[in-house]
Amino acid sequence: MASPTTLPTPVSPSCISSSSLTPTRFTYPKSTINISKPCFPLLTHRSASFNRSIPLNLPPSTTSNTFICSSSSTVSTNTTNYEFSDGSDEVELRLFIGDESIQSSKDVFVDADEKFLTIKTKHEGSFKTAMEISLYEKIKPSETIWLLDEDQLIVNLKKQDPDVKWPDIMETWESLTVGVAQLLKGTSVYLVGESSEINYRVSRELAVGLGYTPLDTKELLETFTKQTVDSLVTAEGSNAVAETERAILESLSSHIRSVVATIGGRHGAAARGDSWRHLYSGFTVWLSQSEAKDEAAAKEEARMNIASGGQGFTNADVVVKLGGDWDNDYSKAVAQAALSALKQLILSDKKLPGKKGLYIRLGCRGDWPNIKPPGWDPSSGTGAV
Repeated sequence: MASPTTLPTPVSPSCISSSSLTPTRFTYPKSTINISKPCFPLLTHRSASFNRSIPLNLPPSTTSNTFICSSSSTVSTNTTNYEFSDGSDEVELRLFIGDESIQSSKDVFVDADEKFLTIKTKHEGSFKTAMEISLYEKIKPSETIWLLDEDQLIVNLKKQDPDVKWPDIMETWESLTVGVAQLLKGTSVYLVGESSEINYRVSRELAVGLGYTPLDTKELLETFTKQTVDSLVTAEGSNAVAETERAILESLSSHIRSVVATIGGRHGAAARGDSWRHLYSGFTVWLSQSEAKDEAAAKEEARMNIASGGQGFTNADVVVKLGGDWDNDYSKAVAQAALSALKQLILSDKKLPGKKGLYIRLGCRGDWPNIKPPGWDPSSGTGAV
């Protein structure tokens, strides 16, 4: 058996600031994903797209500052023959190599930093990537140890947070639903955007995966008013729809473990910035239809969304941009991408679910994210929405 090899402290992937904005530290990141056929998730903080591409991170829209950081929600691997286990303080990856050309530790390259784990093995004189996985700042890279044991490469990774369990090192639907459900700590998820149908379809997938209760404000509104949304708009105007949905959202704001599909388009409450007081009680995902067809276009569109802030949807925690014609078969892929974004968001600030809970307990007064002390009067207008 080869002796254990301790990795040197690596350099983290570089972050670049957008040319028109001043860099700032992460506060309340947003996430983005752009989706076009065929569906392959591209994750970004604050905006996203589905393409065969590396995700982007575009943190806070609550300020005029933006960071764009390279990260990945996908796995690049030439083999899936591995075992993974999660202990209390560390995780262990056993990758089965089974290649006679690998004779010693010199034939293996392992690099870990706060963002990625990269494993390369030597074949015919050159190194080829066996596995590359996004780690989302979950490990202590300087304490990573690896060794060769016959036909296995064993990598031991020290966890940043022992309380966060890893169902798998690969980011699959199963591992995401288990992991994100744990991170959410019961906080509800709201889906907003231009299409009630898309909100509904994706919400059902998320609810099943997370083990949450699925709710639909369109269905609740039509049951309560005994009218369709269209007939209510015709009879009383779009304000009636927004006001009724706002009352429904108020009643749902104290619920936990729910995935709520909201009314899409300009008639819904979520399209109006002054109607978000109760939406802030949960994590919001904007399913945004888009013309973006690649990473660069998604990045620029996300940047423009952040800068304009022209509609209520821009208040969302996570943005998933949908390119091309919608197909209901995309629902699970979109839901998985949203979970990836929520995972990064919460891991960047694990106090967020608790802060959402405090916001609910104080009455959803509209002071998110700068929660005021008990007794604060929302009518003062300071920070209220």
